Amino acid sequence: MPAASLRAPIMIVALAAALGLSSVALAQQPLLVPVKPTPAKPRPAAVSSPRAASCHNGHAFDRFLTELKSNAVAAGVSQRTLAEAAPYLIYDQGIVNRDRGQRVFGQIFTEFAGRMAATYRMQQGQQYIKTYSAAFARAEKEYGVPPAVIAAFWGLESDFGANMGNLATLKSLVSLAYDCRRSEMFQGETIAALKIIERGDLTPEEMVGSWAGELGQTQFLPTHYFNYAVDYDGDGHRNLLRSGPDVIGSTANYIANGLKWRRGEPWLQEVRVPAAANFPWDQSDLTIKLPRSKWASLGVTATDGKPLANDDMPASLLLPMGRTGPAFLAYANFAAYTEWNNSLIYSTTAGYLASRIAGAAPMQRPHAPVAQLPFNEIKELQALLVRAGYDVGKVDGVLGQASRSAVKAMQIKYGLPADSWPTTELLTRMRGPRAQPAEAAMPGIR
Repeated sequence: MPAASLRAPIMIVALAAALGLSSVALAQQPLLVPVKPTPAKPRPAAVSSPRAASCHNGHAFDRFLTELKSNAVAAGVSQRTLAEAAPYLIYDQGIVNRDRGQRVFGQIFTEFAGRMAATYRMQQGQQYIKTYSAAFARAEKEYGVPPAVIAAFWGLESDFGANMGNLATLKSLVSLAYDCRRSEMFQGETIAALKIIERGDLTPEEMVGSWAGELGQTQFLPTHYFNYAVDYDGDGHRNLLRSGPDVIGSTANYIANGLKWRRGEPWLQEVRVPAAANFPWDQSDLTIKLPRSKWASLGVTATDGKPLANDDMPASLLLPMGRTGPAFLAYANFAAYTEWNNSLIYSTTAGYLASRIAGAAPMQRPHAPVAQLPFNEIKELQALLVRAGYDVGKVDGVLGQASRSAVKAMQIKYGLPADSWPTTELLTRMRGPRAQPAEAAMPGIR
């Protein structure tokens, strides 16, 4: 869920299993009762004597765990809670291997959105809004987050509780905390999980989730769970694994206060963009915001051809597949989606699904298939961009924001439509003998 650091880079989405998303479409009938997860049983550590991690001064896991427990006590965790959690505070090399071995794959936005924002999931979201109408109404009144926005994340993250993972959360967290890749982050998450137990929301045995330590039906990291979970069903506990009302209220609280949702404002609107060669494609960027009236003056309309509202509301033109693919106006609230998950494909799909649940028409399909460079050619293009002086982050075949910014700069250099979408024409030009280094590198955020 809301953990950009755990997710795939912008414009790339991990396979459903790596994202914690449902990989198999559920039955067409809406799920009306969240599925109770199977409690995890403590098992021996996958590796009884892990190699001492260099980031912990070479200390063995037992020494590291002693220090982590001491920090937890200083944060308010009791010895009773530590004793209850002890069977799960074990090292599992398999978890670390999964973290290091994550593979990300390029995927066309329309394919991903077609699968993840399918009609059945839209209908399930609408059904859940009816089933939990009181909780959704309360959340919208208190936090200003529309029901469709909450329902879309709920459906994408776990299919409304059907797919939350089945691994012991504490074991995952403490294993990743001992590993050096993101040790400080996961030490904090481990302590947050212990504080959730201390507060009485969950028992160690109930803490079951994804391999990355995310919990509940909207896949909160423990820090988000501890800080934003609310008791909406009045039972005295904040249970995001089994209580629909708690899930709704907590997700709304996180979106409103953690992600700074703006009450009463839109998030994403599909639009129609003129195909004119002189359209300022270089303005299609989430970092560029123009008044809606300006987009209207450039010929951007609603998908049915009706004019946009002639006002000063700022919006960015979002082209997830370049100028020949779908087009959206992304408003200020779209930032909540990219904060929830920094994959542009995921965040755009989540915003689109929310709009569908709220009653928007299905997305228009491109008139012709949108060509996508294969993995090896994206990697080659990245290497050429680096040679030309641009920062693309890793040369890994992953089209992140830095790569997209560099692509746009090179498109401008060659006089091509600057829509940040890599094409065979751009690659061919950069391969050519006359391809020159750019005068100035364009920094980007990966």
